[in-house]
Parts: sequence; C-alpha cells; structure tokens
Amino acid sequence: MRRTTGDRATFEERFAVLAALGYKVAYRLTGDRAESEDLAQEALARAYLRWRKVAAYDEAWVARVTTNLAIGRWRKHGRVVVSGTGERACAGSAGPAAAAAGADPLDRIELVRVLRSLPRRQREAVALRYLADLPEADVAALLGCSVGAVKTHTHRGLAALRRDEEAIHVRTS
Repeated sequence: MRRTTGDRATFEERFAVLAALGYKVAYRLTGDRAESEDLAQEALARAYLRWRKVAAYDEAWVARVTTNLAIGRWRKHGRVVVSGTGERACAGSAGPAAAAAGADPLDRIELVRVLRSLPRRQREAVALRYLADLPEADVAALLGCSVGAVKTHTHRGLAALRRDEEAIHVRTS
C-alpha cells in the first residue's frame, strides 16, 4: 500500500509486517529457518538505517534486499544443503543432507543458481513479483519502470527458469 509523506508509518509500526515478509522471501530461497531469520534481520537493520528513504516503498525494498542478501550469501559461502534433521553438508557431498535436498520438490539450490544467472532486472522482477508476492504496480515503482516492463522482465525470467528446469530433467533422466 502506497503512503504519502504526511502519513508514513514509523519503522516500529511496520516492523512486524516487514519481518514476516523478509522471513518469507528468505525461507523460499534458503529453506532454512535460522538462516532465513538472519537474512530478514539483516534486511530490517538496513531498512532501519535508511528508513526516511525507503518508507514509501518499504515492503518492496525489504523483499529486494532480502533476495539480494540470500543470493550474496550463496556466492560468498557456497551452497549448503540442510536436511530435515538440521544436518548441514556441502551440496556436492553424498549423505543424508544431500539425499534430503534431492527429495525436495522445490530444489532451492537450483532456484538460486538460475536466479543468479538471470540478468539483474529479470532477477529482481521475478523475485519481487513471485517470491515476495508484490503486485506488478509495486514492483514497477520499486524498479523505476512501467508495469509493462515488469511484465516483460518477469515473462522472460520465468521462461529462462522453465528452460533451465527442462535441462535439469534431461540431465537427471
């Protein structure tokens, strides 16, 4: 919901909504509760420091920053797979954690890999629109483009995701 300068909510008033959104986006990307909480906290800390600038589009901003933090963490630390028991292992290793990740219908590691391979605008549009569940108008406002451009970026990004999914199924068959 858009707010004008005169009726902007304070960070404290928006905290619960933004924390839930940041966690939701992070969990969809990582599948790990503790890591999702850390990513959401980091996004909220950054939002707090920049509140005067981001208050008008706070939800979109937190979703975008959380997505970027999750992708950045994967780049920095490599891929880590977490099993249902909380056991961690490198993605390439064998064992219960790797087996559990293969059984997951939404393979988050592949999702992040493909998202990283998309051009920046497509990645941002797909993440904001589908991971954060923001309306096209809000995504357009955040990215500084038209709704039509958001539709184009998301269409192309989803097409790339589908192509990559088909390639994954061909390799594993």
